[in-house]
Amino acid sequence: MDWAYSGVNKTVPRNAGPECANFLNPTWRRLETAIVLVMAAAGIRWAFARITLPEAAYVRRDRGGRRTLLVLMSLIWGMEIGYKFSSSTVIYLLNPCHVATAIQIYLLAASPNKMVTAVFRFHLNLLNGPLLAFLFPETDSRILPLEAAIYWIQHGMMFVVPYYLLRLGGVYNVEELSDFSWNVLSYNINIVYHFVILQTIAAPTEVNLNHMLCPAILDPFEGPYYRIAAVVHQAILCPLICKAFCLISTFFLTQFWPTKVKKTLCCEVYAPNTNGDHSHQHND
Repeated sequence: MDWAYSGVNKTVPRNAGPECANFLNPTWRRLETAIVLVMAAAGIRWAFARITLPEAAYVRRDRGGRRTLLVLMSLIWGMEIGYKFSSSTVIYLLNPCHVATAIQIYLLAASPNKMVTAVFRFHLNLLNGPLLAFLFPETDSRILPLEAAIYWIQHGMMFVVPYYLLRLGGVYNVEELSDFSWNVLSYNINIVYHFVILQTIAAPTEVNLNHMLCPAILDPFEGPYYRIAAVVHQAILCPLICKAFCLISTFFLTQFWPTKVKKTLCCEVYAPNTNGDHSHQHND
């Protein structure tokens, strides 16, 4: 497995190594994991019983923007994969922002269906990742040509893609702002991913995937309960960023006259044809 994590820089504080891996007491780590996963399961069950999806949706005419974004995001993600293989740090592809980038590539490429709508609404709750990446950049170990630049471009494009898809409408739609069922479902699935997938891989490799082993240097909640604190403050931040993004998109796409293209982001969009009536069309 040298190709996966032998290149991880252990000289960067809290990046990897036995000191980071042993930051938490093993007994407390297991107990904390059990408590968090029970709460996450309860949240998923509650939200799954309340989520809704529209029966039908139609999409605006796409003049090639979706294909252009698909090519661009695939190129960016391909370069990230190349960097990770060349530096033997493939394990970092498991970090949430890389997973979210892969999800956006799927959304740009997939044929319209209800699953696309569900995945789109889910991934809007992952936008805390690129925001935190801008506020607390981690580029010290990016030394290959353009590697640091790709870091900024990738996280910036993670906001561009959902905005463009909301502009298209159709299967790319959102629930009402008062509906938090998708936020709860998405957040708790994210929690399960962190505490089951990331922690299970981080512990034996001693690589601090998304700070599951030890807190960041600037973490204000540093201590034995830093993960509990993260569960709480991210439970606030994730839906807050999602709703704020939807509010801003709503303003520019439905109210701001230079960019207004529709009346709402929640319901299906009808694209008028040349005869003046409404055509129900998918543009792939």
